[in-house]
Amino acid sequence: MVIPKLSVRAANPDAARALEAAGIHPLLSRLWAARGVSSPGEAQMSWTALIPPGQLTHVDQAAALLADAIRDRKRLLIVADYDCDGATACAVGLRALRNMGAVVDYLVPNRFETGYGLSPAVVELAASHPSGKPDILVTVDNGIASLDGVEAAHAAGMQVLVTDHHLPGDVLPRALAIVNPNQPGCGFPSKNLAGVGVIFYLMLALRATLRRRGVYPADGGPRLDQLADLVALGTVADVVKLDSNNRLLVSQGLQKMRNGRMQAGIRALFAVAGREPRQASGFDLGFALGPRINAAGRLADMSIGIECLTTDDEARALELARQLDAMNQERRGIENTMREEALAALAASPQPEGRATVCVYHPEWHQGVVGLVASRLKEAYWRPTLAFARSDSGELRGSGRSIPDVHLRDVLDLVSKRHPGVILKFGGHAMAAGLTLREEAYSVFSQGFDAAVAELTGRTTFEPVIETDGSLETGYANADVAGLLQRQVWGAGFPAPVFRDTFLVRQQRLLKDKHLKLSLERGHQRFDAIWFNHAEMLPEFVDVAYRLDQNIWNGRVSAQLIVEYACGDTA
Repeated sequence: MVIPKLSVRAANPDAARALEAAGIHPLLSRLWAARGVSSPGEAQMSWTALIPPGQLTHVDQAAALLADAIRDRKRLLIVADYDCDGATACAVGLRALRNMGAVVDYLVPNRFETGYGLSPAVVELAASHPSGKPDILVTVDNGIASLDGVEAAHAAGMQVLVTDHHLPGDVLPRALAIVNPNQPGCGFPSKNLAGVGVIFYLMLALRATLRRRGVYPADGGPRLDQLADLVALGTVADVVKLDSNNRLLVSQGLQKMRNGRMQAGIRALFAVAGREPRQASGFDLGFALGPRINAAGRLADMSIGIECLTTDDEARALELARQLDAMNQERRGIENTMREEALAALAASPQPEGRATVCVYHPEWHQGVVGLVASRLKEAYWRPTLAFARSDSGELRGSGRSIPDVHLRDVLDLVSKRHPGVILKFGGHAMAAGLTLREEAYSVFSQGFDAAVAELTGRTTFEPVIETDGSLETGYANADVAGLLQRQVWGAGFPAPVFRDTFLVRQQRLLKDKHLKLSLERGHQRFDAIWFNHAEMLPEFVDVAYRLDQNIWNGRVSAQLIVEYACGDTA
């Protein structure tokens, strides 16, 4: 086990006072200020605070193109990505465009057959789509790097409208319009929109265009806020930074779920996951619903996930959600087997020792699950990690996960320059990336990857840090405040609060031989606590990093501490 270092997040007392003066709870004011919220306006979660769509480059041009297509009855085909962000983005586009009178269908690439994005192979499938050859392809959550695919579409007599959020390369595709907050020159203040957020913004702009053209009255047209549950799910599942605009989108979606106003598919996913939508949280979206949608893209066909999110038939939605749940259970089994095989192989070799990275490969591993294995190994060894499987073509498909100290895409870029021809293709960002290798190049790549990380960072060892919010005031250590915290939007770039205090261990015992159940005392307060997947007993006094949680048992609600890490008190 990698031993983490505990730190305390820097406070911002001036911002905290300004938030508290605006009527925000004192604890939330302190926590939000420490996460960069400097004014009450950034804590505003109503639709009126949403950044206007017009600030997105090309969004009005794209909306006009779609409005013309609707008027002229042109065939639109959405080309989606095969993850949860892509599936929810596709569902938002389908629902909104159909409600606005468009002739629209969708196509989602198969991870194992055509790969990611609008490739020439996907264009070939689009041209022979069962609903008829489309006039315009609309990409969601992909397309910014699809130079060859866009050219192939032109050659086949189809135009392309790109909506994406990924970082562009040096050359942009020759599309009708590109809506992407990260393209050069785009002044949109939030660069962190997920793919589902980008298509949602385009739908807002399209409705505004149809209003200006007199198709709808000034405040008419479909209620796009009814798609907020889909936007929230895709945003959380894609682990984009939750800046104030994204928190607004997620907050509105969670509010819809808690009020029972959600798509049939999302209600069904809550049901099969055993979660209660009235208490919906970002945790539910990221760890219960999102993985079930993603399982379809990892193991089979994301069309199942998209149909689940687009059907209004409650019985059909439940049937599809059960299929997704079964796939997710299968995915867990495959992932656990692969992870155990990888850990055993690493334990039998000296690979992690003295190396800055972890690379694992097995020819029988499942391509769709290597990213999850990389994530688990990264947590175990706290090093940038890549896991590879053999594709049907004989090439190696790899997926990587990184740590805050290492920009993964920059590392792969350096390897590609130092070892030309070893990497066939790659893409990604700081914390995650994908790549393809020739099988015989694996050894050279593994050594080059390790050398590149060491060169760029000047280090071969890395130390995980658990950033805490310091001590929790005793007056707030209760079930009501735990509920208040659970109702907030936390996630990537806006982490859930972790507090740090010293406790006396009154009682401790093991649950199921692997979870440590504790009774902890601080001052005159005693708390039930649990440290999941930790089986070693603690000393009498401990320094604990923990989350404040609610424990509901037989109708009784009490405060419970979820231990993130604990060690003997050194104070």
